[in-house]
Formats: sequence, C-alpha cells, structure tokens
Amino acid sequence: MNDVNILIIGAGVVGLAIASELSKTYSGIVVVERHGKFGQETSSRSSEVIHAGIYYEPGSLKSRLCFRGNELLYKICEDHSIPYNNSGKLLIAKEEKSIHKLDNLYRKAIGNRAKNCRMVDEAEIRQIEPNVKAAKAIYFPTSGYVDSEKLMSFFESDSIHHGAIYLYNHEAVSIKKHHAGYVVKVRTARNDVYEITTSVLINSAGLYSDKVSEMVGIDSAAQGYRINYHKGIYFRAVRQLEKYPKLLIYPVPPDVGSVGIHTTPDMNGGMRLGPHFFWSDSIDYSVDDSLHQFFFEDVRSYLPFIEYDDLQPDMSGIMSSIQTPDDKIIRDFVIADESAKGFPGLINLIGIESPGLTASPAIAEYVAELIKKYF
Repeated sequence: MNDVNILIIGAGVVGLAIASELSKTYSGIVVVERHGKFGQETSSRSSEVIHAGIYYEPGSLKSRLCFRGNELLYKICEDHSIPYNNSGKLLIAKEEKSIHKLDNLYRKAIGNRAKNCRMVDEAEIRQIEPNVKAAKAIYFPTSGYVDSEKLMSFFESDSIHHGAIYLYNHEAVSIKKHHAGYVVKVRTARNDVYEITTSVLINSAGLYSDKVSEMVGIDSAAQGYRINYHKGIYFRAVRQLEKYPKLLIYPVPPDVGSVGIHTTPDMNGGMRLGPHFFWSDSIDYSVDDSLHQFFFEDVRSYLPFIEYDDLQPDMSGIMSSIQTPDDKIIRDFVIADESAKGFPGLINLIGIESPGLTASPAIAEYVAELIKKYF
C-alpha cells in the first residue's frame, strides 16, 4: 500500500478521534497500530473521567482543549448512545491547612472558564455526600465519566464508515522524508515489511511518540519531547459499595503532575480508587498488594467508613508525560506542525496525558485546522 493522503500512527483515543474527524473531510486516511486492537495502552488504563478543566494554566492547550472537549464529548455520547454519567465532582480540602490550595485552584478554575463551579462548605458537603469528610470543597457540575471502550469503538466505526482504513498489528519502524511527504516503513505481526508513502503524517503514538518523532529526525531531548513514564496504580473497592460517593471525589493535588488518589466510579456500578502515581523506567503494568496499607490510610482520611478489607489491587496505567520529576509547573500538550523544523506535513502530538481523553474530540478539531494548508 502507498500514496495515501494522511497516515496516523497510533490508535489510542486521540488517534481514533483524529481519524473520525478528518475522515469527514478527507479521503485516503490510514491508521497504523502496533497492537491487534485500538486503545491497548494508556487509553484503556485510565480513570475514564470527563474533566471540567481545573488544574491547567489559563490559555494553555490543556485548558482550552479540555474545556472544548468537555462540551463535545457529552454531545458525542448523547448523540451516539455512548454510556456516560455526568455525575459532578467535589474537589476537597481534607483539612483546614489545605484550604488555601483549594482557593488557588478555584481561581484557576474560574480562569479556565469551568462552568458553574462554586465553593461548598463543610455542612453542604455533608448534605451532598454524607460519607465524605472534608473541610471545604469546589463543586464542578460538568465533571463525569464515560465508557472509554465504547467511545473508542464509536470513533473507529465512524471513521471506517467515512472511508478510513485501520492496519492493526502494524508497527512503524522507520520514517524518511520524501519529496511528496513521508515514506513510513511498517512491520506486520508476521514480520513482513513494506512502505507507505503519505502526504501528511500524524504522530499520535502515545508512549512511543518521542521515538516516532526521532525516526523523522527530531531530537526529542533537545525539543523537550522526551517521554517519561508516569505510572498510576489503582485499587478496587469490593465491599460496602453502597456507602461510596455518587460524585467524583478528588483531594487537593499533593504535588505537580498528580491529582491524588480519588474515587473512580465505572459504568458497571463498580468503584476504583486511584491513581497513585510514581515515575517508572519501563512500561510495566504489574500491580500487587504492597500499597494496600498506603491506599487504605490515604482514602480513609476523606472516606472514614472504609475498612482495610474493602480494597484489593486492580490495575495500572502509564501516562505518556513530558513532565519530569523535578518540574514545578504542569507542562502543556505538544501539538505541533513541524514545518518550522523542516518537516512540513508532520503533526506531532507529544505528552498527551490527562486530560487527553476529555480533550480528544477537541484535539481532533485542532489537528484538522493544522492540516488544512496541505490540501
């Protein structure tokens, strides 16, 4: 196969959303994915939360695309019968000493145009969620959660309906700049190797996006594109489910790049708690019981009814982060037309971590604007 108009590397939720959006306008779209199915890494190992847009610097891509994505995502779910729950969220100060951080986050949320958010005192918290212990909170009515598998399935089927082609078990192994665009060499699961020539190349490879960018000839370290693995561990509540909050409950973030261990309901009526993040040198999804006591003590600080035996290890996910352990600020998404670096027609998406799920349809719109000049 060769001479396609647009080649997308990566079939996570962002790559799928881009394919869905672009296929409405352009023909000749191919998506290559190294796994046998969409969303096998970060996209299927998340909290599935629809974010309101709180933590990000006003005017940043994370802020703008989260706000727009929140609106788009609810509409997509409603229009196409994708399961979701617009539950709302309480961002809580567990104790008096963290109220000043909560106040700062409230000002940032207002700057990010988070809709209808408001401060809630201790008495109202008890009215809304009687089993939650907190000194003060911000209520976000536009937060919720979604069945991410069904969302990704919709994006895939919608793009196929509009003519996109998916090549699963196909891994991009080299990329060369070409007078007509880019020549991408791919390897199949049977070790067959062939080339695809594309006018526009969209790198949405998630955990491997820095490696794909390097194949083209961009120095990831020099450009700040190096991906660091931010692993999040989840535990699952297996008892007393009737006592757990119906709203999402988030503590004030403990540090930069982490939102703390929060409640994570799912569409099947279950309850996960997490993620607890730490930096990892490798892609390793193992989870064990070693953090059981840590999770129990952390969550009990705002859900005092919880018992040790309520929890068991559940799953982990890894965010493709360009944050480093030493960063004092939250780094923004990289969504870049690399023509200024000498690579016209290359769109790099690097460090698409949270709120990537929420922002995915807005990211797709943004990419659609970037590629207009090439057609």
